[in-house]
Amino acid sequence: MLDELDDGARIGVWTALGVVAFLLFGLLGGLAIKQMNSKAKPALAAAAAPAVTAAAATADAFIEGPLAGDLAGTLHFAVGAAALPDDAAAAIAAIKAAADAAPGRQIVLSGFHDATGDPAKNAELAKERAKSVRAALQAAGLDPARIALRKPESTTGSGDDRQARRVEVRILP
Repeated sequence: MLDELDDGARIGVWTALGVVAFLLFGLLGGLAIKQMNSKAKPALAAAAAPAVTAAAATADAFIEGPLAGDLAGTLHFAVGAAALPDDAAAAIAAIKAAADAAPGRQIVLSGFHDATGDPAKNAELAKERAKSVRAALQAAGLDPARIALRKPESTTGSGDDRQARRVEVRILP
C-alpha cells in the first residue's frame, strides 16, 4: 500500500511540474509575442500616416483620412471609363506646375464615384481613374514617391453626375 501512495505521489509531482512548465513556457511565449508586436507598431503607425514611401507609391496602397490640402486640379471622367479625358493634358500640366511650386510636399489623388450601381465596381473604377492620373503625373516627371492614392469614396459632388466621376489632386501642407 505504501508503494501505491509513492506512485500516486510521483504522478502528482510530475503533474505539478508539467503544469509549472506549461505556465512558464506560456508566459515566455506571451512576452515574446508582446515584444514582437511592440516592434511592429511603429511600422504600422508609419504605414497609416499620409506620407508614402517610394515602394508604397508604386504599389497600390491607399491612404485613409480626411480630404485635406490645397486643391491643385480636378479631372472629370466619362461614364464607366478610367481612361484620361481628352482635355487632361492641360490639367496634368497645371497640376505638375503646382507640385513643382511646392517641392517636398505630398500629392494625394482622390477618386470619387456616384452611389448608383454596384458599390464595389464603382470603387474599383474610381481606383483605376486615380491610377491613370498617377501614371500621367509620373509620365510628366513627377516623383512617384510624392504621389499617394486616397481610398475612393462615394459622392454626388454638387449634384451633377459629372462631379461624381472625378479625381481630385491635392497638395498636402
